[in-house]
Amino acid sequence: MSELCLYNTLSRSKERFEPLDGKVARVYSCGPTVYAQQHLGNLRAYLFADLLKRALRFSGFEVRHVINITDVGHLTDDADLGEDKMELAARKEGLSAWDIADKWTQVFKRDLEKLNVLPPDVWCKATEHIPEQIEMVATLEQKGLTYRIDDGVYFDTSKDPHYGELARLNLKAQQVQERIEGAAAKRSPVDFALWKLSPKDDTRRQMEWDSPWGRGFPGWHLECSAMSSKYLGAPFDIHTGGVDHVPVHHTNEIAQAENALEVRPWVRFWMHGAWLMFEEGKMAKSKGTGMTLDQVEGRGIDPLAYRLFVLGAHYRQQMSFTDEALERAQTAYSRLVRHALELELAQDSAGVSQVPGFRKRFREVINDDLNAPQALAVLWEVVRSRQLGGVEKRTLLHEFDEVLGLGLAEARIAAPELNARIEDLIRQREEARRARDFAASDRIREELEAEGIILEDTVEGTRWRRA
Repeated sequence: MSELCLYNTLSRSKERFEPLDGKVARVYSCGPTVYAQQHLGNLRAYLFADLLKRALRFSGFEVRHVINITDVGHLTDDADLGEDKMELAARKEGLSAWDIADKWTQVFKRDLEKLNVLPPDVWCKATEHIPEQIEMVATLEQKGLTYRIDDGVYFDTSKDPHYGELARLNLKAQQVQERIEGAAAKRSPVDFALWKLSPKDDTRRQMEWDSPWGRGFPGWHLECSAMSSKYLGAPFDIHTGGVDHVPVHHTNEIAQAENALEVRPWVRFWMHGAWLMFEEGKMAKSKGTGMTLDQVEGRGIDPLAYRLFVLGAHYRQQMSFTDEALERAQTAYSRLVRHALELELAQDSAGVSQVPGFRKRFREVINDDLNAPQALAVLWEVVRSRQLGGVEKRTLLHEFDEVLGLGLAEARIAAPELNARIEDLIRQREEARRARDFAASDRIREELEAEGIILEDTVEGTRWRRA
């Protein structure tokens, strides 16, 4: 049996994975800042974390998974400047920051459910763990690792000889203006806020708490160190997030956690997913660029077709999002669903001796740092095989989908939705024909034919049947 090997950002290499306690893999995933709906680029990070969790289980490990909800402390600038994103969104929408957090948290969880993402064992909110965060700051202060300036308490990175190792930062080459602009009282551009003090003027924030240093709110990085250690202990096995977390957020998490908890390494494996690119650059919620899952569904695309699209690239590979690529993913997903539906009724058996070989190849590619594209290739080989019987295909399809999470074992439940989609496409085709848009009419017919659906135009209207 092949061993599970994962790419560790800390070592910049693939390493054999075994849980620290030999039984349970403890995993923490950086959650969203809930001031708006997460776009497809954000959601890719949780599809990657879900693939990891499923692969760990596939390898026989139990998994304890924690995802946080950032509902306070994330400012509009990584340099600890600007306004809290929650407060800003609340003012724009005319709601309280608490209502904003609840609204978009529920939407986020709904989107994950549509994408067949397994829920974590623990959801934890920053606002519900203020005492733990204050305690961590107090510990760092007692160790002489902090200093205070007018706007808050900061971590003194010069006191940590290991600071920046995850990102391999060249601290001497850091430009002061890069992250210190407007905060000249900071001793170093890379020092970061642990506790931000509320403004001294009459400005009233909705989310603030009393602390030994004054009324204020925790820094963005603090919550993850405090909550992950509370629920997973220290050290723990795997910390996931986006590649954009490496130079600032995760680097600062490590500094405060390892010094406060006196454990090194605090996390054994750091794993990061690559960006999803949209038109001219990375999808960015803060800039209002990117598409949401609601918009995808509005185009008649199944959320699980987006999951299939994401699985088509390695999690560490940057992806380019286009409408055409998403439509191709929908076509491919519809084909998989059609095959799964047909195999539910299959009773023929053949090629039993080949089943172990398919299993071995699938396990090898998944265990090679979650190589989903190659795993999908094995899945398609099974579906198209002329040597395997229907029973064997169904068995392998269900086994492999435990890792891929495409919902193929439940395909019969999705059949009415598939039928409704076909009827909707037929309606669109009829409208195109009436408008003499024959190119659109032909495109819809060809799209359905690619999915194994044959259209028949009769005097009573257009009917469809499976090929």
